[in-house]
Amino acid sequence: MSVRAGLLAALADRLEAQPAAPVLRVAVDGVDGAGKTTFADELAEALRARGQTVIRASIDGFHAPRAVRYRRGRTSPEGFYRDSYDLAGLRSALLDPLGPGGSGRYHTAIFDHTTDSPVQEPERVTLPGSVLIVDGLFLHRPELRGVWDDSVFLRVPFEVSVPRGAARGPEYGSPNPQAESNRRYVEGNRLYFREADPERHAGVLVDNTDLAAPFLVRLSPVGAPREATAPAG
Repeated sequence: MSVRAGLLAALADRLEAQPAAPVLRVAVDGVDGAGKTTFADELAEALRARGQTVIRASIDGFHAPRAVRYRRGRTSPEGFYRDSYDLAGLRSALLDPLGPGGSGRYHTAIFDHTTDSPVQEPERVTLPGSVLIVDGLFLHRPELRGVWDDSVFLRVPFEVSVPRGAARGPEYGSPNPQAESNRRYVEGNRLYFREADPERHAGVLVDNTDLAAPFLVRLSPVGAPREATAPAG
């Protein structure tokens, strides 16, 4: 078994050991280019291979409209952190329905940022005991901390994450973290670190700098108290 597969198996063990009430809601957080989507997909597959029902979603299905995202200016780091996503929509469409006392009826996306228009996705109904895995930026914001039953933060330095993200295509910008085109994203994430301290609040902290050999930095006890939060909005 590879180092990466072993880590994913250990995390699958951790999630399987936790009760779903009625769904176990798990966040996979990290900066742009940290490898969140791939990591979340692989963790979902590790759980499915054990017979677990998994719901996969991304915060990218909950972008705010363009007019909101850029109301502080197209290059604003603060705008990137504060205005990129519709957190109230994320709560009402996905996280709260799958939480304690929720209806079990949910949507995994409500907005397409490429067309700047709402998504008409059919409503789905969950099976009790499922695991929800959501990947994306800023998932340990104070408005969201209390909804996660467990969470992972992928630690990757900007010197690695920015070139990794840029390698996806020219539309993803310069591989140089110091480039002016990256200031909105790098400084927006630094603002997130200062205000939300996601590494401290994550249930699991993973160094994902080496994709072939990620390793655990910190593992919080399962069932550790989480901050209670009111619904966003």
